Amino acid sequence: MTNYETCATDKELEPEENRRGSTIRALIAYWILGLCNNYGYVVMLTAAADIIGENADENGHSKIRENCTYMSTGAILLADIVPALIIKILAPFIPFYVHFRVVLCIVLAASGFIAVAFSESILISILGVVLTSFCSGLGEVTYLQYTSFYKKNVVSAWSSGTGGAGVIGALSYSLLQQIGMKTTLLMMLIVPVMSAVSFWIILPVPSAQDISAALEIQQKVNAEEVENPKAVLLKKLKLIPGLMKFMIPLGLVYLFEYFINQGTFEIIQIPNSVVPESSQYRWLQVTYQVGVFISRSSVNLWHIKQTWIMAILQGLNVIVFTTEAIYYYIPSFYIVVALVLWEGLLGGAAYVNTFYRITNEVEPESKQFSMAITGFADSAGISLAGLFAILAHNAICNIPMPS
Repeated sequence: MTNYETCATDKELEPEENRRGSTIRALIAYWILGLCNNYGYVVMLTAAADIIGENADENGHSKIRENCTYMSTGAILLADIVPALIIKILAPFIPFYVHFRVVLCIVLAASGFIAVAFSESILISILGVVLTSFCSGLGEVTYLQYTSFYKKNVVSAWSSGTGGAGVIGALSYSLLQQIGMKTTLLMMLIVPVMSAVSFWIILPVPSAQDISAALEIQQKVNAEEVENPKAVLLKKLKLIPGLMKFMIPLGLVYLFEYFINQGTFEIIQIPNSVVPESSQYRWLQVTYQVGVFISRSSVNLWHIKQTWIMAILQGLNVIVFTTEAIYYYIPSFYIVVALVLWEGLLGGAAYVNTFYRITNEVEPESKQFSMAITGFADSAGISLAGLFAILAHNAICNIPMPS
């Protein structure tokens, strides 16, 4: 059941003169939803080195490089993305019960923060990360599907909000971490509450015109799913080859950038910098998220149709960061920061331009599924990055430090 199927019967549709106000409310609501949905995911990645560090005795240190542990932050990345990947595979093929999904997201987010806050072992910490991942994956699929019932510019608001989650999540954790990880995570329980307020209070009932167009399409889709689920499944599967032009570049960009973030950031430590070596990982994550936020908020200013270009450029970044992790040839932490900002700009631009193209190029009745299944591509890329990051991290840790 959709949001307006229940609300439209209880409320009068907004008059024409209020449509502008409703549009603004929808943009604000989707920005907050994007922020809240990705906030926990970002916090867990920013806290990855601390989670690993607090369990260093369990993980075991590398004998070659003193700053290495054999459980890299790639393990936290896998816990933070594989559950989301599973959800993204399944969700596009099940009926769209939006209110139930939103409630489940809120419960999962709160449970994840609480589990990591009170954890006394690496297994409980990873369980909390997994719960947060389920929330993020389900929320992304649900909210992106739901954009088909609003004006297409809510996609840019959502994308900007997810970019904002990167900056706000990474920065707030890095600053609040001074008071302890437990207290910091418990304070962050306000985020699931913000999600609920945004979805059920700020997000308006769509206009009459939007309801008519979207409801007609949605009722047709729902009827087909109930009456002939096998035929609908086959129809959806036939759409996938045509969506590969969106999915492959997006998946590659995320494979490359998360390999960099979780395979090399932890190892790259520039001595004699204004930022202590123990804090450099967290602040590189903040810098990356700033780049993502800037580019994810840019789609209303300019569009990039050739998203494959960003995959090539991100691949070049892999070479730079991997060789730096091995040879330590970059002389300044500020140069690393600039490269990380560039990496984030590429990743955010690939994301927002991919989904903006879908809103413009895909038929309305296929848009929900296309949004959802394309979201699978970035999660698949991130999951592969987690595996490769663990292997690369351990291999680099066994190479002697350069003189």
